[in-house]
Order: sequence, then structure tokens, then C-alpha cells
Amino acid sequence: MRQGSGETLDGARVAVVGLGTSGRAALEVLGTTGATALAGYDAAEAAVDAAREGGEVPSGTALAAVADPGELADRVLGGSPDVVVVSPGVPATSPLHARAAAAGVTLWSEVELAWQVQARRPDGTRAPWLTLTGTNGKTTTVAMLSAMLTAAGEHAPAVGNVGTPIVRVAAGGEADVLAVELSSFQLHATLSVSPEASACLNIAPDHLDWHGSFEAYRADKARVYDRTRTACVYNEDAPLTRAMVEQADVVEGCRAVGTTTGTPAVGQLGIVEEYLVDRAFGQSLAQRRTTAVELATTADLTHLAPGGQVPGHVLANALAAAALARAHGVDPRHVRQGLRDYRSGTHRIEVVAEIDGVAYVNDSKATNAHAAAASLGALAPGTVVWIAGGLAKGADFDDLVEAHRDRLRAVVLIGVDREPLRGALARHAADVPVLEVVPGEDGPVMTRAVAEAARLARPGDTVLMAPASASMDQFRDYAERGEAFARAARALPGGTR
Repeated sequence: MRQGSGETLDGARVAVVGLGTSGRAALEVLGTTGATALAGYDAAEAAVDAAREGGEVPSGTALAAVADPGELADRVLGGSPDVVVVSPGVPATSPLHARAAAAGVTLWSEVELAWQVQARRPDGTRAPWLTLTGTNGKTTTVAMLSAMLTAAGEHAPAVGNVGTPIVRVAAGGEADVLAVELSSFQLHATLSVSPEASACLNIAPDHLDWHGSFEAYRADKARVYDRTRTACVYNEDAPLTRAMVEQADVVEGCRAVGTTTGTPAVGQLGIVEEYLVDRAFGQSLAQRRTTAVELATTADLTHLAPGGQVPGHVLANALAAAALARAHGVDPRHVRQGLRDYRSGTHRIEVVAEIDGVAYVNDSKATNAHAAAASLGALAPGTVVWIAGGLAKGADFDDLVEAHRDRLRAVVLIGVDREPLRGALARHAADVPVLEVVPGEDGPVMTRAVAEAARLARPGDTVLMAPASASMDQFRDYAERGEAFARAARALPGGTR
């Protein structure tokens, strides 16, 4: 297959499964590639209607709503497609994945399609990709990276699992470099992307229901390093990421570059006193043995630190972003400026209200135990009223509760699937009061949860909504959950409406 200009799709029959924003963008771009037969499928009739009415889907595209997974596989493969572009909403354990593999039909993620159709620039080259994944911190890190690249004067959108669909950006050909956030779902069906530099921030059990096992989840995360050309960035404080690099099939000459929130060794980025420093790029090997390049200081990140203390996970994210930027050739002064310019988004450690000495913090993006641990660990012992729960996705919470029980004043459980957290709290924090907001009682679930948390909190405490679980049991997504928390907090007596 030739890559990068759509020739692989001339005359191809292509099906797109999943008609959300990225699926509709995929069909729109496919309509410009010479593919001769297009079809789109979704489990929801509303998504199909939106595709018909949105004006993005090329005329003549066959569209259908098919809810049953087995029937979906039959319908899609019955059309004899050459390629199926599959949404992250279709799990790896689904009949479509299994039957496509048996039939020899290629499945692509939207990311793989973007790589295949990426436009060439006037000089014949294509914009390089800087890719990253991880269980937590991806969106923060890719935004930091985009800010550093922008400070260096490049048009560098954050794309992939965030922002404008990557297929539309890649096909447009206007970016100088792409900062690409990749989920494990996307990586599962990404086959030929060859990034300039890549990183895995961390890894902890998550999405086990989608992948089928932690081993399968880890294997898909590790795909971020395959075919990397310049630098594979790993987290020295998360040893599994180093093992991923050691096992990766990379381009000859690619380097392994570590990051650590401690003192860095030669070939790493890390922290010395209050300085973020680089001992991997920009100097000769002899110079790296004795000196380091200063990139920034912790003071450059205090705007991301409620209470003034920069959390360890924020430092780790900044170092990973800096390593990817440095692999691309970004000057230290632009790394620093990017960190100063970056502002965290909503739903990630966001203070939404302060009432009677109590801070209300929205961390709805903490959809797993690893993310919730970062939020809990940044707060003082005995000061947290924790709102938690949702879809557990097969996760275990014993380690989370055992490690952070000293932070807890009380816990308010929400969600349909409360037993995994309830059991962990009973085993490891039996002295901590636990209240449960039962579905079906009067009033919105988050309104009741915040009211209970406010009643339990004391001046100086934090009501932290870091659910450690997915949101789709009671909310459309984590954003809706976070917005519900913010509204409920601001509606309390003394809050800002």
C-alpha cells in the first residue's frame, strides 16, 4: 500500500462503523479519495439521522442503524468492503472485530485513515506526528505539547482523541506538525502510523471490558511506539512503559528517552530542585554527562496548582510534553513559554466553587482509579469529601482506597455500579462515613450527592468529584457529569449561580 495521498482507496469499497463526529468526518473525507462505494452504520437511529441531515456525508452513501452487534457484523461484512473504518465505540471483543479478522477484512481506526489520506505539503513532505497515549494525562499533555509547538511558531493542533477530527486536519494539509492524543481504542486498529516521536505516559488497568484483559489493553497501548523514527519517550517512574519501548519495532536510529520527576540520568528529562531539565537533547553526549539544559521551573506551572503545590502528575505530564517537543527540535525557551501559556481545560481538577471555606473540585475526567489517585494524593489528609462511583468497567479499587484512605473525611457514592467501591471502602476504610445516593430517589443524582457532601464537609475541606469510574450509567459522558457537579455546587447557599 502506498501511504499518504489516498491512492490506497482508489476504487475501494469502504464502510464506516460509528457515525459520531469523527465517523461523519471520515465519510466526508472518504468522498474525496476515489472510494467507489461508501456505507455508514451506527447502533443509534439518532446518529444515522444526524448523518443524513448534517451535510457532511457524500451523496449516495448507504446509511443504516443496526443495534445488535452480531447483526451489525453481518451487515457490514455482507457488503464485501475492502476496508472498515471502525469507531472506538465498537469493542475489540465484538463480533465485528472477530469476524473481520476471520474474513481477512482490514479494520482501520479514524487515526489510520488520517495517516493514509494525509495531504502532502508543497515540498512533497507531510507534517510529522508526535503521538502520545497513557491511561491518564493524555489530554493535558497533548495540550501542553501543542502550546510548546505554537510558542515555537508552528501551526500545531492537538488532535486524535481530542479536538477537531484528525482525519479532517490531516486531509487539509495545513498543519506544520500534529500533536496526536491516542486512546487504546484507536491504537487497536492503527496499523502503519510512523510518528517522529511517541510517548506512553503511564499504564494502569482500565477499559478491561473493551479489551478483554489487561494484557490486551497493554498491548494496544504499546502500539504507540511502533515505527517511531526519532525518540520513544517512556516514564522512568512507570516501569511498564520502559518495557514497552524495549519491545517496540522502531525505525533504526530511534532513541529511548526517559522522563522522571526525580533527578534525571543521562538520556532523560527530570527535575533538579525547582528546575525541569533535559539531559537527552541539545547537547553532545559528553556535555550530557556533566550538565543539563534548563527548560522551565516549577514556578512556570503554579497556575495549574490549586493551593500552590504543583502535583507530581502535572510535572510528569509537563516533562513528557517537553520530551516530545525537544525530539521535534523545539528550543528550551519555547518549552517554557508553552508551559506558561497552557491552561487546563474543564473537568480536570477544576475548582468550580468555594463556599464557607470549602472548595468544590470537578475532576470528572478521573474515569479510573489511577486518575482519581492523582487527585486524592494532591490533597491534605483528612480533608476530602469524595464523590465517587459510576461504571466500574471491571476495575478493582482496593489499592486506590488503601493508599488514600488517610485523605478521606467521608465518601458519597453515586452510580448504578456501587458495589466495587463500597466493598473496597469496607475493607480498607471502615471508619470513614459512606453515604450512597440511590438511583430513582427524588431529585437529580448529582444535586443530591453535592448536598450530602456539603453537609459532611468542614471549613478547609475539599469536596472532590473524582469518580474513578465511567459516567455512562447516569450521564451522557464525563462532560455532562462534570457540568452537573458544577451546577449543583454553585446552586448551594452562598454559591455563585
